[in-house]
Amino acid sequence: MGAEISRDFGDEPVLLLGVLKGATIFLSDLARTLTLNASFDFLGVSSYGKGAKSSGAVRLTKDLDESVQGKNVILVEDILDTGLTLNYLKKVLSAHQPRCLKIAALLDKPSRRVQPVHADYVGFTIEDVFVVGYGMDYAERYRNLRDICILSQI
Repeated sequence: MGAEISRDFGDEPVLLLGVLKGATIFLSDLARTLTLNASFDFLGVSSYGKGAKSSGAVRLTKDLDESVQGKNVILVEDILDTGLTLNYLKKVLSAHQPRCLKIAALLDKPSRRVQPVHADYVGFTIEDVFVVGYGMDYAERYRNLRDICILSQI
């Protein structure tokens, strides 16, 4: 994925915009594979709370530290699920007029899609299972697992 992003942007710098908290480890690993100049910023959103199912309501919990206007922005997400969060963030970010807005998702779970959304860069497509580890959690637990694991007893 890093090679594809580097090829697509050439010498142009990008802003990797991580969605907290789940995308932090993925963003870190992705950034180290890029051969171009990349800076970081983070947004916090919540749609799950302490449960395993999306509440359907997305709220911003941490805003940007810097302007995205005129920048090449890659929104980095751990998992593309219902589409609610990414559609919300695309709308919010587009209002700030980035030069370019792309989405990079480690995992895509299309069977759960409620709203249509397309990621420009996808690591893996998965079935409708609840996953934890590598930054992803259940009630703030399991983020530190090295691997992505299926949580079967919720």
